[in-house]
Amino acid sequence: MATPRARQPVAEQVEELLAAGGPLDIVAAGDPVLRRPSEPYEGQLGPELLARFVEALRLTMRAAPGVGLAAPQVGVGLRIAVLEDPAPVPEEVRRVRGRVPQPFRVLVNPAYEPHGPERAAFFEGCLSVPGWQAVVARHAEVRLTGQDDHGRALDEVFTGWPARIVQHETDHLDGTLYLDRAELRSLSSSEAMARRWSQPTPAAAARELGFRLP
Repeated sequence: MATPRARQPVAEQVEELLAAGGPLDIVAAGDPVLRRPSEPYEGQLGPELLARFVEALRLTMRAAPGVGLAAPQVGVGLRIAVLEDPAPVPEEVRRVRGRVPQPFRVLVNPAYEPHGPERAAFFEGCLSVPGWQAVVARHAEVRLTGQDDHGRALDEVFTGWPARIVQHETDHLDGTLYLDRAELRSLSSSEAMARRWSQPTPAAAARELGFRLP
């Protein structure tokens, strides 16, 4: 019987990823790393390597492009995520979805909890599930706790679309994909989204595809 190969230290893994330069490869659904709870960050990378890794996550997120990226999405099972949203959307979309610009943020060991009972449902996509979107009902407001990449405590309430991004990226760190929470009858290709469901809310899609909204 073969002896199991020792797991590669995460610092070595990250060094190998960064050695290639440029945006990192994004892991697609079906890779086990997206289904495992991530290991809490406890200094495994050291300050200099962490800074380089965070910069690579930022570069990769912007190149994709996306509004958030979690470490497991580049194959690294650490509780680290980044988000940034310039929110270049029409006024009606901004108003209905609560989508407002978000500066670049680094989330280390983040966790969220509902902040109020309201839920909101909108189409959502994922860089690890390219070409598809589905409606997900999420908390309209959440309290985020954790740290930033310099070890400073985070304790902030997010509402609207920023709250959705926080939940989506933190879920990745728990091994949860947005499809686990989605109305699967709403699952639509990018082509169908552009042709049929580009409205600010998914009300028309709910009527036509036969699913409920909260």
